[in-house]
Amino acid sequence: MPVLKKVLVANRGEIAVRIVRGCRDRGLSSVAVYSDCDRTSRHVRMADEAWRLGGNTPGESYLRIDAIVEIARKSGADAVHPGYGFLAENAAFAEACADAGLVFIGPSPAAIRAMGSKTAARAAATTAGVAVVPGSGAPLPASCRDEDVLEAARGVGYPLMLKAVAGGGGKGMRLVADEGELPGALRAARSEAQSSFGDGSVYLERRLERPRHIEVQLLGDAHGMVVPFVERECSIQRRHQTVLEESPSVAVTPDQRVALTDAAARVARQVGYTNAGTIEFLLDADGRFYFLEMNTRLQVEHPVTETVTGIDLVEWQLRIAGGEPLTLDPQALITPRGHAIEARIYAEDPDDRFLPSPGPVTHLRPAAGPGIRDDGGLTAPGEVPIYYDPLVAKLIASGSDRAQAITRLARALREYEIEGIKTTIPFFRWLITNEDFLAARVDTTWLDRVLALRAGQPFWTSAEPVADLAAIAAAIQTSTAKAPTNGAATVDAPASGGWVAAARREALR
Repeated sequence: MPVLKKVLVANRGEIAVRIVRGCRDRGLSSVAVYSDCDRTSRHVRMADEAWRLGGNTPGESYLRIDAIVEIARKSGADAVHPGYGFLAENAAFAEACADAGLVFIGPSPAAIRAMGSKTAARAAATTAGVAVVPGSGAPLPASCRDEDVLEAARGVGYPLMLKAVAGGGGKGMRLVADEGELPGALRAARSEAQSSFGDGSVYLERRLERPRHIEVQLLGDAHGMVVPFVERECSIQRRHQTVLEESPSVAVTPDQRVALTDAAARVARQVGYTNAGTIEFLLDADGRFYFLEMNTRLQVEHPVTETVTGIDLVEWQLRIAGGEPLTLDPQALITPRGHAIEARIYAEDPDDRFLPSPGPVTHLRPAAGPGIRDDGGLTAPGEVPIYYDPLVAKLIASGSDRAQAITRLARALREYEIEGIKTTIPFFRWLITNEDFLAARVDTTWLDRVLALRAGQPFWTSAEPVADLAAIAAAIQTSTAKAPTNGAATVDAPASGGWVAAARREALR
């Protein structure tokens, strides 16, 4: 049984910060790795040691299996935590760690392979007796003729989803309404899948009408125990990427919860799953659920599960990797304690098609107070590089019920300050006042439909310009005027962020 003492964190940003904190809570030393543009990042400063990977792009840095394994060896680490993204679901990386005598804090390479292929995962779910969305079954390789794909599509029926076999995060995915759209969608999906995952294989899946996306977090130990957790609602998606999560789902009844968590556990046992993972389902309007896929890693949205269960998932990842058996009460883990909502704050400009907004961060003050948790990877001064996913923080609000969680989230979004870059905070301020969101009348296509109807309207509220004018007036009134040589009165502007930013910061103190 391994005894962990030092963990290399093979990631960056907020998830690397989260893992470093988890190591510290367990009394373990942490080793950070960093690209050149990340050399002053928060995760580098927080870890006990930091080693340079070099380069800036993912291919030059966080995707270099050989370099990461070599740093782990030189630093004396005995385990590697991959976080999410980058190499987290790479079976070759897990194998390389094992070959080097390192504990990979995640599932086995065999489990990663079994569930990393979307078609193999569907087969495992079927074997476990869990319903899957009707689809083409076997993968359709990049060499497959368009005529054969068209024939398979006729058997599935339209509308359908064209998906990358090795996909995730909405990449290599296209909605196809009819046969005329299929050839163009097929070319685009194959190209994106090949560039993102190195595999242009796709498969077809029947498009369910306005389903909800429900997922079940689980843990498995090396002793055959699998424990599922209360579900998460992940239906609020923009272009197939979840932007806001909550737990529990208001659409899931207690009986459905039991059935969902039981199904998730059966799928995990089917492949001998260990450590943290998530089973994703689609829930249709009639209350039927279907297996969608499995993520063989820690999820971005894991804090909402931690909040409503009181369980530290990173701590249990470390404990399981060290050979400890699960000692959790399965019944307690599917009984939520209150409600939690997570908003993913991205360095994107919501008023300009959500384009990435990298650059220097001149001021940062996260929200705080009752029921608020901030998982962030930024510091100020600091910088959001152009090379990586633009997620900069996760804002989690909790309460005794959904209404209180929403109220707290609204307050936190008003308090949160990030200057120097555009973020999605204004978008979330708008989102959580939407009537459909407040009534939980959402599905996986809802947000894209609503955004299309908005037709590019800005996300600031009508009250914000008035607040800015008031801040300017207050700043001028309370500042000391100077009389320059030309006789005109001027007012010194604050060094950071201008009058509006400084006055608004002061008003919130």
